Amino acid sequence: MIVDQASSLRALVKEAGLSSRVIAVTSGKGGVGKTSCAVNLALACSRLGQRVTLVDFDLGLANVDVIMDIRPLHNLSHVVMGKMRVRDVAVSAEGIRVIPGASGLRELANLAPPARDELIRSLQTLEEDTDLVIIDTGAGISGNVVRVAASADEVLVICTPEPTSIMDAYATIKMITREPAHGRLRVVVNMAAERKEAERVSNTMADVSRRFLSIDVDRVGFIPWDEHVPKAVKERRPFGLLYPHCAASVAVRGLARVIVNGRAPERRQGGGFFARLVNALAGTSKRA
Repeated sequence: MIVDQASSLRALVKEAGLSSRVIAVTSGKGGVGKTSCAVNLALACSRLGQRVTLVDFDLGLANVDVIMDIRPLHNLSHVVMGKMRVRDVAVSAEGIRVIPGASGLRELANLAPPARDELIRSLQTLEEDTDLVIIDTGAGISGNVVRVAASADEVLVICTPEPTSIMDAYATIKMITREPAHGRLRVVVNMAAERKEAERVSNTMADVSRRFLSIDVDRVGFIPWDEHVPKAVKERRPFGLLYPHCAASVAVRGLARVIVNGRAPERRQGGGFFARLVNALAGTSKRA
C-alpha cells in the first residue's frame, strides 16, 4: 500500500516538472542559532529580489513563528490531518511566505509513511511559484532530519566554535553523505568571536570532511557573536529587521549575496526537492 502511494506521488512529481532551488538549514545540535540563521537568511535573500518560501520543518520544536512574531491560526498539523492545503496555512510576513511548523505534536514529529506522503504531496505545490525554498530542519541526526537535508539542493550546516558543536556538525555531514545522493554541503560558523576563529573552525571542518569522507565542504562565511541577536529573540523579531546595521545582520546579508549571486548548484536528478524526498522516504518504507 505504501509503495503504491509513493509510486503515485512520483508520477505526480514527474508530470509537474518543478525545480525550485531548495536550501536546507540544519545543525548537529540545538542552541547554535539554526532557526535564527534560517529566518534572517530568508529575509535577506528576499531583499535581493528572490521569491522566498520559508518552511519550518522542525516538526518537534518549531519556532520560526516565535522569531518572526507571527501567530498563525493554522500550521502543518492541519495539512497532515488532511484538514487544509499547504497554501491555506501559509502566512505572508516581511516579504516572504512562511509555512509554520507545529511544536510538540507527536503526530508530526513521528509521521507514519502515509501521513508523510500526504504532507509532501501538498508541500510540492510550493515549488510552482518560488525562486528559493529555505527549509529549517530539526536539529540532530535523526533519520527524518537527515533525509530532509540530503534531499535539498544545498545544505547549510550551522555550527559554533564550541568543540561539541563542531563534532556534532561533522556527524551531521557524515550522516548526510551516507544517503544515496545529496546536494552541495556548506558550513556556516555562527557566534564566532572573530574571523580567525571562524576560519579555523570552517577550515578544520572542510579538511576533516575531505580526508575522512572524501567530499568537499564549502566554506561560505561566518556570523559573529552579536549582543543584538539575543535581544532580537527576546523581542520576537528577526535581528536583520530590528538591528539592520549590527554585525550579525551585515554578515547574513553577505551570506545571502553569496547564495543568490554565486554559482548555483547543478540541477539534480529526480525532479524537485519534494520528489527526491518522496523517493528517500519510499526507500525507507521498503526497508522497514
